[in-house]
Amino acid sequence: MIINTNQIVTVTEANQNFSRVTRIADQNGQAVIFKNSKPQYILINVDENPMLDLSDDEKIDIVAKRILDKYLPAFKELAK
Repeated sequence: MIINTNQIVTVTEANQNFSRVTRIADQNGQAVIFKNSKPQYILINVDENPMLDLSDDEKIDIVAKRILDKYLPAFKELAK
């Protein structure tokens, strides 16, 4: 995941100043909340996120393609 440094906030900061986190999400489409120096949560602006406009079938197709691409050699071996 590529993260814009302008989108990063800590859990503590999110807890103390949630309105700032929502402004970041409004400006950038999302805010990435770090916990223990690692990205842990994403706050998204639902109006800006195209994934939320997909139907359930479209989402399933995306996940199925990822699985197939990742494990294609194993599937080919099983098909023998």
